[in-house]
Amino acid sequence: MEKQFSACGVITVTTDTANKGSFVATIKGVILTRFIEAKIVDLTHDAVVQWPAEAGFWLSRAYRYFPAGTVHLCVVDPGARLAPHALVAVFDGHVFLGPDNGVLAPVVAGGAAIYSVDLQRLGHIGLTFTGGTFHGRDLYAPIAAELARGACRPEDLGELTTDITPSWVDDPEVIPGEIRGTVITVDNFGNLITNIDGGLLAGLRQPAVHAGGHEISFRSTYSDVPPGEYLALVNSFGVLEVARSEMSADQGLGIGRGSPVTVRDRKPA
Repeated sequence: MEKQFSACGVITVTTDTANKGSFVATIKGVILTRFIEAKIVDLTHDAVVQWPAEAGFWLSRAYRYFPAGTVHLCVVDPGARLAPHALVAVFDGHVFLGPDNGVLAPVVAGGAAIYSVDLQRLGHIGLTFTGGTFHGRDLYAPIAAELARGACRPEDLGELTTDITPSWVDDPEVIPGEIRGTVITVDNFGNLITNIDGGLLAGLRQPAVHAGGHEISFRSTYSDVPPGEYLALVNSFGVLEVARSEMSADQGLGIGRGSPVTVRDRKPA
């Protein structure tokens, strides 16, 4: 699904800093210093620390709501104690920039041109990376700015590669009458968001979700059940979600990120 990238000046920023301190602000400051006309959008700064799977999920589900030519900068658990291994991926007319720790795997799984950033090539964009612990500010932000303003292209930054770290979470397993997936994130309302794409449910005649020792029926929206009752639905990002009307599903079921979720057909063919 790779499409040619043509920069449009938009940059999204995803981090795991939870907006504490000036970390996000200085990343944006570096971008604006190099590209004052950049349009910067915060995708999320609440990604779970040391679990890139969640940030990768949000990238893969949210990027399509931005214009082609957007640069998506993701600095989640970049391994600042190690020599950076940065990747630039071109997919569906967008560019994704982040560490090689599995965070980009959900995006590039659909087919992408992936470049391994060669630190020795950064001189042509006026960047000399000397290390340190703040790679988001000192390495990723300058590259994102130069890509977004069209001063360099992904292929200028390194060689093509297929050797990248896979996602930390396996894709859903689909067997006759059953789909096995994983809770990938929990939102602010306690809803359990899984990695099971809604399209996978089409082969089930009467699906029911099994999670936390409960069998949960599908509904169209949260108000379809009384307060306190569990429900399953395909949410606005097109994936299976387990919720509890006016209450928290994660607390009620006692499960969270990384927990298994199974969908079984009540009426197998």
